[in-house]
Amino acid sequence: MTMRSAAPFQRRALQMTSLIDVMFLLLLFFMLSTTFARTGELSLAVAGTASPGPDASAPVFVRLSALDLTVNGQQGPLEDLPGLIARLSPTAPRVLVSLGADVTAQRLADLLVVLRGIGGALVQVVG
Repeated sequence: MTMRSAAPFQRRALQMTSLIDVMFLLLLFFMLSTTFARTGELSLAVAGTASPGPDASAPVFVRLSALDLTVNGQQGPLEDLPGLIARLSPTAPRVLVSLGADVTAQRLADLLVVLRGIGGALVQVVG
């Protein structure tokens, strides 16, 4: 029985061209298959020096902190805010929102989402 000797193992140079092509194709695939959805937009009015019209009602003052919420000095939960504002200003309320130092962006966004549900409300964030 004769043993054939195998050819010695030779290491070939790595071909980077095919790897780069594959990476480019993957990048192209993920860029084209991704959908870019617009996140919800929260409209804000910057408090300024504009004078209210002659038929404007008194503004509703909302004080927001990390733990509580007050509407014209009355404390209440965020869920009851539309009812409180409707009692104070039944038509097109002007809402001034004052933020405490410890308010997070998510807490402000939650408040603005609730206020957006009030028809005709003009929301201004002050301070």
